[in-house]
Order: sequence, then structure tokens, then C-alpha cells
Amino acid sequence: MKAFILDGYRKKAVLRLGEMPEPKVRDRDVLVAIRAAALNPLDAKIRDGEFKLILPNRFPLILGHDLAGVVVRTGSSVQGFKPGDEVFARPRDGRIGAFAGLIAMDEADVALKPRSLSWEEAASIPLVGLTAWQVLVERANLKQGQKVLIHAGSGGVGSFAIQLAKYLGASVATTTSTANVDMLKSLGADVVIDYTKADFSELLSGYDVVFNSLDQATLEKSLKVLKPGGRLFSISGPPDVAFAKSIGAHWFLRQVMRLLSRGIRSKARRRGIDYSFVFMHADGKQLKKISALLESGAIRPVVDRVFPFAALNEAMDYLETGRARGKVVIAMD
Repeated sequence: MKAFILDGYRKKAVLRLGEMPEPKVRDRDVLVAIRAAALNPLDAKIRDGEFKLILPNRFPLILGHDLAGVVVRTGSSVQGFKPGDEVFARPRDGRIGAFAGLIAMDEADVALKPRSLSWEEAASIPLVGLTAWQVLVERANLKQGQKVLIHAGSGGVGSFAIQLAKYLGASVATTTSTANVDMLKSLGADVVIDYTKADFSELLSGYDVVFNSLDQATLEKSLKVLKPGGRLFSISGPPDVAFAKSIGAHWFLRQVMRLLSRGIRSKARRRGIDYSFVFMHADGKQLKKISALLESGAIRPVVDRVFPFAALNEAMDYLETGRARGKVVIAMD
């Protein structure tokens, strides 16, 4: 099958278009012919070697964490899907590979594609949808009337999280650049702060939850807007000990993560705030719930650009400019 291949960790490496064997189908697997796949900053970080300690990979490696496609074959133990089913998924770590013609995934990671969405729209959802769900619903237990600050609202995760938080009944503030202010208001944000003109930490206070995806400086300033008992979640680090334990990290790596997060944990503790690092996990059951919200129109996909499969490296370059509004997607021929 055709695939874009990474031969080793290297910053800004160009992915090689070549042939790879068809994936082996295990008993609980569905084999899916991919119709569209989405790009994520995580793909670039893995390519650059930033996660090699916590996400070890074998080469040659096919990247790609988001996809939509058609089931072409199922393993002997699969009960939830059949050939011909239209599905979407975020395959679990260790089994990624959406930048290819075919992928085999555990059926537990897969959900039926929302019928109202195009292939490209459906492919744009799984990783960002699950990330937002696991922060706001699973971890924060966000409730009606609470106040949440979602940083980088125009990005893939942010644009989904704003809509999910509004669906949950929260009051939503977000940060963005001037060009995206109107778009984020249209997604439901109650307060949109243009970071080129104002400092969010000087304008906001008394918030229950902050959802951070930006740098360390933004993370630390976010403490100022939270009330005592508030919760600070970050998907951009630093990783903490709880995360290390969740992935079964060995003792040395646990100590490294303890040291990396010590500063923000100490600052948060002094303010009576709980800090957590979140690294999303594949979950087909949660994706099914997200699908229902998409079908109902409560949440809509935000797709910035669609590239042809052959232009994957061009799409990666565009994603890394940081200017994309929502998701960048590739469509298969």
C-alpha cells in the first residue's frame, strides 16, 4: 500500500512516499481503507523525536492520528463492525498510521462516522474531540454555570473545546489573535481576548477551569485567573507524576517528570489550585458520544484546508506555521 514513511527521528524531516506491507489484522481489529486523515501537532513532535522517551516507536513508521474511512475486513472476534461500515477513529498509541491507504485498529478505538459529515470533516474530529472530552468532561467534570478559559481557541483542540464547553453550559473565555476574534464568537465564546492587544491574566479572574495548550509562560500566568480550588489542565506539558504512573513509566522517568513539573505544581499548590497534565487516549465509546453531538449540530467541525494525499509534506509545513484555523486534512485519491 502507499504510505508516507518516517525512517528515523529528525527535526523537520520530510516524510517519504513509498510502499508498505498491508497491515496485519488481529482478532479484535478492523481493517479500514482510509478516505481522509487529519494532521496534528503531535505528528510533528513525534517526527522530531520530542516524545521518544514516552512513546517509543519502531521504524519505518507511518504517522497519522486521525482518520475516516470504510471497513474492508474484520478480525475473528470483532462484533461491533462489518465490512462496508463508514467509521472514524483515533488509533491508540503504538498503532498509529493514518498517512496511508489502509490501517488496522482495535475495534475499541473506532466509532461509526457521523452520517452528516464529509470524510474530511469526520477525519478532523477524533483526536481533538477526545482531547477536549477527556479534559472537560472526564477530568474537569465541567458543569453548567462554571467559568472556563480555553487558550488558543482558533486551533483544532480549542475550536472544538469552546463548543463542547458551551454545550455543557459553561461560560467560556478564550485567547486568539485579531484575525480570529469573530470566528470564535461564532463558535460560542463569551469572552474573546486578543492576545496581541491585551493580557488575559489582567482581565480575567474567578475561573473554575483553565485548559492550556500553549507555553510555560502562559501556563504560569493562567494560575492568576483561577479561583482557589480551581483546576489547571495542560496538554502541552510539563508532564507530571500521575501521567508517568498512568503509562507505566520506569522509576527514572517518573523522577524526571516529577522534576519537570515541580515548579508549576508548587506554584499551583500555593494558590490552592490543582495542576494536571493530560495526554489523550483512544476511546471508541467516547467517540460515539461525540458523534451524537456532531449529528445533532451541537458541535460543528472546523476545517481550515484540505490537501491531496500526495501533498502531505506541504500540509505538514502549513500546519507548522501555526496559522491554521481548526484542522488541516488530507484527502485520499
